[in-house]
Amino acid sequence: MTPLTRAKLSAMMFLQFFVWGAWSVPLGTYLGEALAFPGQQIGLVFGTTAVAAMISPFFVGMVADRWFATEKLLAGLHVAGGAVLFLASTRTTFPAVYGVLLLYALCYMPTLALTNSLSFRQMVEPAREFPPIRVLGTIGWIVAGLAVGFLRLEDTQRPMQIAAAASVVLGLYCLLLPHTPPKKAAARVTARDVLGLDALRLLREPSFAVFVVGSMLLCVPLQFYYAFANPFLNEIGVVNAAGKMTLGQMSEIGFMLAMPFFFRRLGVKGMLLVGMAAWVARYLLFAWGDNGSLVWMLYGGILLHGICYDFFFVTGQIYVDEKAPPDLRAAAQGLIAFVTLGVGMFVGSWLSGLVVDLYVEGAGHAWGRIWIVPAVWAAAVLALFALFFRTRPAGPAPAAASAAA
Repeated sequence: MTPLTRAKLSAMMFLQFFVWGAWSVPLGTYLGEALAFPGQQIGLVFGTTAVAAMISPFFVGMVADRWFATEKLLAGLHVAGGAVLFLASTRTTFPAVYGVLLLYALCYMPTLALTNSLSFRQMVEPAREFPPIRVLGTIGWIVAGLAVGFLRLEDTQRPMQIAAAASVVLGLYCLLLPHTPPKKAAARVTARDVLGLDALRLLREPSFAVFVVGSMLLCVPLQFYYAFANPFLNEIGVVNAAGKMTLGQMSEIGFMLAMPFFFRRLGVKGMLLVGMAAWVARYLLFAWGDNGSLVWMLYGGILLHGICYDFFFVTGQIYVDEKAPPDLRAAAQGLIAFVTLGVGMFVGSWLSGLVVDLYVEGAGHAWGRIWIVPAVWAAAVLALFALFFRTRPAGPAPAAASAAA
């Protein structure tokens, strides 16, 4: 890969996640404070990305991979998405906001897989070349959060408008990316291929079945953080909450680099258990912390993001790649993405909103009680894994860990 191609792909990743970070982090605060949406409606709005995650594999596998050059499809999706996201910023009722953001999510979510596939097509050694490029996406998310936080825009529609403008810029920029024609123009791709249904036979192994079910169940409490961490921090008076939440992405970079070290010492099961325990600890820190003398607990909960994400999701991707035979690896990864980012996150978006509404207290919320709910749920999943998940000790896997970044 030439230096020019590397620079182009890095800029693409930066903008890809700048767009997502700019609108999604402060969205809960804007919906709750500016539009006065109740918790259940906020949760459902965040669930639009989960719905799109369940649909987008069909689009990528049955349409994108067969008919369109990837860079042109990315351009169309991002330009259209920018227009739709700007429209969403002008809507003020729940049906309108939900419907328009669902349409936007259907434009954006397929681009996550498409940017990865376009990058891999340009690489000779993806395990070595991809991580330095993908990390620019995390940096883009951090820059978006810092900008929104320092400009005090979290309770306004401006973050969506900034993201909309960036999306259009990204769409036009995609036309400058290396030409990447479809790979399967002559192949017949079925819904069974796209959903990874052939990977269901891996569920005959009890530990793999526990992994799939547990992964789906853990994604339910995850939505409490993604949908309500920013509203929580703003409601209790944390200044520049969106900017401070980027500490989580900064820790993600550090723990990603340290994953090979921990992987050799903990193995797959140990890494997964530590990742789950980090989610329990994060929610307990949020439940017990405050914006006074215990503010360190809030920072601790945010900084745990690197362990929460890397040790569970990235390790899970490595485990699936190891367990599935070569002809089923893509199908198995598709199945895991469907049950976690799709089913698990969708259920979590509904449940988190319901719980937040149950603990309304005066003009605010009883956040201590709210955060205990996902903490207990995550602890139950942790116990399930500890008791029933079995796997052979993992050997050194620095390349695999890096490739999953």
